[in-house]
Order: sequence, then C-alpha cells, then structure tokens
Amino acid sequence: MKNRFIHKILFVLVFFMAITSCKKEFLETVPYGKLSVDNFYKTDADAQNAIVAAYDILQWVNARDWSSVWLAKTLPSDETTAGGSSAGDQPNLVELDRLNYSSGNPVIKDVYTGQYFGIYRCNIVINKVEPTNDFRKKIIAEAKTLRAYYYSELVMMFGKVPLNLTELAPSEYSQPRAEVAAIYAQIEKDLTEAIPVLPLRSQYATADQFRVSKGTAQALLGKVFLYEKKWKESSDAFEAVITSHEYELVTPVDSLFRKSQEFNKESIFEVSFTGVKGYDWGTFQWGGNRNMENNITWQLCGPRGDYFVAGTSGMVGGWGFVYPTKAMYDAFEPTDRRRHATVWSIADLQGYGGNWTGDPINPPFDFVGYFRVKYGTFSAETNGPVGELNYGTNMRLIRYADVLLMASEAYYRQTLEGKALIELNKVRQRAGRTDVTASGTALFDAIVKERQVELAMEGVRFFDLVRWNLASSVLGSKFVVGKHELFPIPLDEMTNNSKITENNPGY
Repeated sequence: MKNRFIHKILFVLVFFMAITSCKKEFLETVPYGKLSVDNFYKTDADAQNAIVAAYDILQWVNARDWSSVWLAKTLPSDETTAGGSSAGDQPNLVELDRLNYSSGNPVIKDVYTGQYFGIYRCNIVINKVEPTNDFRKKIIAEAKTLRAYYYSELVMMFGKVPLNLTELAPSEYSQPRAEVAAIYAQIEKDLTEAIPVLPLRSQYATADQFRVSKGTAQALLGKVFLYEKKWKESSDAFEAVITSHEYELVTPVDSLFRKSQEFNKESIFEVSFTGVKGYDWGTFQWGGNRNMENNITWQLCGPRGDYFVAGTSGMVGGWGFVYPTKAMYDAFEPTDRRRHATVWSIADLQGYGGNWTGDPINPPFDFVGYFRVKYGTFSAETNGPVGELNYGTNMRLIRYADVLLMASEAYYRQTLEGKALIELNKVRQRAGRTDVTASGTALFDAIVKERQVELAMEGVRFFDLVRWNLASSVLGSKFVVGKHELFPIPLDEMTNNSKITENNPGY
C-alpha cells in the first residue's frame, strides 16, 4: 500500500464541512483551517466532517485526469478502443486497451493508491469516532460500507493486497499481502455489521442521498458473494434489496445517465460531481488533485472535437479517448432502445444534422465509427466559463438493473431458473425487449448478453468476462490466461514495500 503518501492526508480530513441543503453541497465546501488530531473526533460535527472526507475519495478515484478507475476497468474490455491522437498520446491508456501493460503503468498505480486513500480515511472514522449515540453509529456504519467498497475494488482488480484496518505508524508502512479469502471475510464482516445500522434510502433527506444506505450495503454484499461463488448468500442479499421496494427501474432509458436523473429510484450508489466551480484554463487543478469536484473523464472521452460536428444532437466535441467498438454497437438488437442511449454510429449522428469529418480511408487513431452517448459530452451537462473543464455528471456505481441481473445469475447458479428468468426479464421489459424463456446454458448466455448491453461502458464488462472464464474467448490472444485476470501490483509498491516480494503471475 502507498502508505508513504497516505500518512500526509491525516490533517486534511477537517477541511470538509458538513452537508446542509444541497445534494452536492458537500463537494462545494471550503476549508476552515486545521485542527490537532487530539482535539478532533470529539463531536458529531467532527464525525460528519471525517465521513465526508471518506466519501470525497470516491470523486478522486473515479475522475482522476487520465487515471480514473472507470478508465482502468473499461479499456481492457471489448467495449472500447483507447483513442487519442496517436499511440503516443496517453500510451498508458493504449497499454490498458491492448493488455500489454506492466507493473509500471501509471494508471494502475493511481487506481491502487487511490483505493488506499479511501481506506485510510475510513479507518480513521471507524477507529477514532466513538459510537456514543445513534448518529455516530450510523457514521461508523457508513465508513465500514465504504471501506468494504474500496477493498472490493482492490481484491477484484489486484487479488491479494495488504489488509490494513488501522492507521499505521511510519515504521509499519510495509505490510504483507493478505489472502483473498481474508480480504473477502473482512468485507463481509464490515457489511454485515453496517446493514442493521444504516437507514433505508427513503429515510435520507434529499441533501443526504449521496450517502450509502442499507440497500447499498446489501447490494455490495450480494456482489461480493457472487464473486466468491457463494450463490445462496448472494441471492439472499439481492432479494433483500428487491423486496425492500426501495428501488425500481426508471423509464425512459434515454436520459437515465443524464444529470436530470441523478439519485433517482434506480440509483443504489453513485458518486456526486459538480460543475459549478467555474474552472478555466488557469484555475483547473491538473495532476490528479484530490480537491477536484468535477468529472474531467467525460471530457477526455468525448468524440474528438477536430472532426465532430454536433448538428442538433446536443453533444459537443471532447478529446477523443475511449471510443466504442463495432462489437459494442452490434451487441444491441437493432430495435433495443438502449442502443441509441448508449452508442451512436456516424449515421445516427447524421440523423441530427451532425457529421464526422475524419478521413474515412485513414480515420483518426482508434476511431472505428462510433460515439459513446452514455455519459456523453452533452452541452447541458457542463457549465462555463470553459465547458470542457466543468462536467458535473454523476457516476453510477451500483444501480437496480445491475442488482436484478446479478440476482438472476445467482438464481441460475442454484438451478432456480424460474426466479432467474423473472429478474432477467424485468430488465428486458424496461428496454422494450421480449421475455427470455430459455433454460440451461442458453439462459446463462442470455444473462451474459443482457449484462453486456444493459451495463455497457459502466466498468463491469471486463471483470465479468474474467469471473465467467470468458475473457480469452471474447478478447482473443491479447488476453493471457493465468496473467490478465488481475492487474499487477504497482512497481512503486513492489519497490517501497519490503513485505511484498512477489507480484501477480505473469508480471
């Protein structure tokens, strides 16, 4: 773990003010000064400030210049290409797309360290805040859920990693990798302890909708059980979410990922961003600054403005990274209403009077004819004075459709095909598709296909393929079995942590 960085942030925690009247106001507060650690964590306000700091890392790791978790989890899949102006433009992203990265890849390093920043802040809340009243007990439950989330990301991407549950002294910074089973056991423990304490989604005020709820912890627990192949435990956790009646599929799907639909009834866990800071080219905080509050990732991945003509589409040009593939476009049935809400062809753009002026014979690097619309660069999603630098669109981390499809899979694994079909077809019906009636292997194939199109470019496809043992057949020879199931432990960690002497296989 990058503890040599993490210890520096202890005093930063008090920079975050409590939530007041706006769903995103926690992103827009200003520092009021620094306090001694000995004088902090004494009041409810201290606990509030500390937990907001733990949430804040979600922003950072999911929109960190060219090193966001979304990029790291999306690029290795068959959904996208790297993009950019050439192979030399952000070569770290090209490596992820081609699966030829090493332990020195900066994106992988930043993803790894970012999760540990979050874990560190959660540990402080869990260990420093005294559970002397219901408010503080809830704060601790939130921190346990967030810690479980950060560790679930690490164990999925890296396998064995250091399991740190306390704030470490400098002499303790080198920690060995824990076994995967031990990490999952801690995640399960954190979530099962948090669930009885957390409120339901409907019990939160509007200003607090960014917080994890009972449903968040239950959904995450179900996902963790699914990855562990604990099918009954997984379906039980998902069933608790479904029968709570706290969530529902939202229609239409066209605007599901727009700002107007943030924190809707389908949202179980999302990261809040704001575009109201008004950054310009002189004030934008490059370099992965942890105080960033907007989502620059969507600008990075918008269609390259040199060639993009918007027409009446509402979209504007971006910087041309992470284009959809033909396989992604073709995965949708032609009349599936989700396709137009997810990815456009040049012909789709021309239907709005727009165009793509890149040379069709020698097209721009990695562009194969398609544009990402989900989380697209829509002019209405950003603010001035420089629109490119002020996207405020939230990122959905867990939503109800995902839970239904994971539940369907968990039921299928227990040969409860009737229940599997019910949950699968709920998602299909929302998309205007006919019900699936298949059984056996054909039913599993239908679940795989539905997750591909429903959750397209949401950062789940690659590790779905890995856990299904389908990555090699789908991705071809670039995926090396026995190696690419995990990212490498970053080179910096290998160099500076004396307790880690072996990397993941193949690196």
